[in-house]
Amino acid sequence: MAPFRYAHAAADDWRDALSSVIDRLGLGHGTLGFVYVTDVVNPHLDDVLDSLREATGIEHWVGAVGIGICATGVEYYERPAVAVMLADLPDHAFRVFPTMIKDLDGFDQAQRDWLGSAQPYLGLVHADPVNPLTESLVKQLAARTSTGFLVGGLASADDNARVVADGVTEGGIAGVMFTESVGVQTSLSQGCSPIGPHRSITESRRNVLVSLDGRPALDVFKEDIGEVLARDLSRVGGYIFAGLPIVGSDTGDYLVRNLIGVDMDQKLLAIGDLVEQGQELMFCRRDANTAREDMSRMLAHLKARLTGPPRGGVYVSCLGRGIHLFGDDSEELKQIRDELGDFPLVGFYANGEISQDRLYGYTGILTLFT
Repeated sequence: MAPFRYAHAAADDWRDALSSVIDRLGLGHGTLGFVYVTDVVNPHLDDVLDSLREATGIEHWVGAVGIGICATGVEYYERPAVAVMLADLPDHAFRVFPTMIKDLDGFDQAQRDWLGSAQPYLGLVHADPVNPLTESLVKQLAARTSTGFLVGGLASADDNARVVADGVTEGGIAGVMFTESVGVQTSLSQGCSPIGPHRSITESRRNVLVSLDGRPALDVFKEDIGEVLARDLSRVGGYIFAGLPIVGSDTGDYLVRNLIGVDMDQKLLAIGDLVEQGQELMFCRRDANTAREDMSRMLAHLKARLTGPPRGGVYVSCLGRGIHLFGDDSEELKQIRDELGDFPLVGFYANGEISQDRLYGYTGILTLFT
């Protein structure tokens, strides 16, 4: 099957970037458009969408604003940039659904009108990071698919992070659902590696670790990170994280959470998530070499499942990756291109990533259309 049409460009003025993208897209059929714009284009997103709809004749669009966006082999930050991909899918194979802020009533009605009693196969979703119900909505929405699987991420912007779901919207979660007839493969790269054994949380207070394996949490933390780092805890920020293993995962998957506070006197450690007694935890490190190695593992896993070149792809990566982890020459996107080939790819750098029914951090999620 033919690859999807796509184009991307950056310029000093958002109009020039958009014009270049429209010119490069050329003529051809399509039924679903993906659009990602950098934060500086956010105020003009309605105009961007109107122009793309007029130029392509495509009515249905999904996408998001990102402080950074990406395309095949390239990343864009801090300047007007637009990345667009046009998918040629059967009309009955997908449905764009409206923004949901508090509940899924609107989605449920739209699904019944579309598939009746059947469930969609998988969803690509974008969400507003300020909605406190986002994590709950993600879990509920994933449960309404036959696979229990969503992919996507939280929009990122200095202010007013917006998403696209046929129109420009904010405040909730929105996106597109696919039936099983749309061939999709997806995988996740953690970018971290464990540095100690799994520990049992033996006492906690909300997000504060009091004891691990029956010992003061801070003592265990220092033991796991090693003597050099333990002597100067100011060095662990952005390098050492807490990892929460996912119960039942057959791939050793875990959620990465920030370390957000230390009480030296009471030997307490605070992390960026709520925890409970009996839950497992480990500490992990994040650096460029670890990230590249895990990316290669993920790409090899995807490649083994492909029967030919992807028609297109969407990549959602954490804001903490990209230039901050791989370097300032689009190395993260170049690694994908070098290992999987030069196929159409668009995406963005997110304020949190969505895979299956969970919100992740510091991950890269690649979804391929086959």
